[in-house]
Amino acid sequence: MKVGFIGLGRMGQAMARRILDGGHDLGVYNRTAEKLKPLTDAGAKPLSSIKAAANYGAAVFTMLADDAAVLEVVNKPGGLLESLAEGGIHICAGTHSVDCIQNLKKLHSDAGQVLIATPMLGRPQVVESGQAGMVLGGAKAALDRCRPLFEAIARRAFEAGADPVAAAAIKIANNFVLGCAIEAMGEGFALVRKYDVVPDVLYDVMTDGLFACSAYKIYGKIITEERYLPAGQRAILGLKDANLALTAAEAVGVPLPSGNVWRDRLVGALAHNEGEHDWAVMAKDQARASGLS
Repeated sequence: MKVGFIGLGRMGQAMARRILDGGHDLGVYNRTAEKLKPLTDAGAKPLSSIKAAANYGAAVFTMLADDAAVLEVVNKPGGLLESLAEGGIHICAGTHSVDCIQNLKKLHSDAGQVLIATPMLGRPQVVESGQAGMVLGGAKAALDRCRPLFEAIARRAFEAGADPVAAAAIKIANNFVLGCAIEAMGEGFALVRKYDVVPDVLYDVMTDGLFACSAYKIYGKIITEERYLPAGQRAILGLKDANLALTAAEAVGVPLPSGNVWRDRLVGALAHNEGEHDWAVMAKDQARASGLS
């Protein structure tokens, strides 16, 4: 299948490489041109503009950091709204707010275009290994047309229904649960450390019993080793996710008391210039609050 791709940060690189390795014809565009090289060396075609990416194949992916970035790519002169053909498909793979996805859906619909939301489930390393999941929201005909691409990227795709907003809501809720789990681990590790317990012991107890799953194993190990660099998911993006969850919840009257604690730990980390650390650094912020070095 022939497809364009816009946005080649760590997650975009991982997704694009999976598409190439799946045998698809990929055209790539990024504002920072040097990010194209690893993919063009692997067979992707370098593209010089958003318009070129929009018209390269059957659809175009965006994998961008936040709402402002994707709205700019869609709305700017020469952007996706101007460049996609009637019936063209925008596959929006980033983690965006409910309001942003609702806005994009209306913009594309009014232009006779199609929006699919396909947020990823997993860190870039998990995507690279082919073990990530993705959530799909959009019209079934468009999803079916692009299914070979999803099969190349992810181990499993979870269909949320015909509305792209549903996929965004699931991704936001999933990040909320994961973020709160990491924050709670930070509290637990701080508690045992105050009793001079070696953190590895709590890690073994957790991951050999009730919490024997990848989230606790991966993030528990990072916290045990206090190894917050290099980051998988950066704290500054974790804060974005916390704000997305609290905003989405407020809009429909759902209290998320744990979400406020999660957000505050990330705010504390950023106040200590740790925004580029892994978001598990919230455990370090908890340790500081507990009087631990």
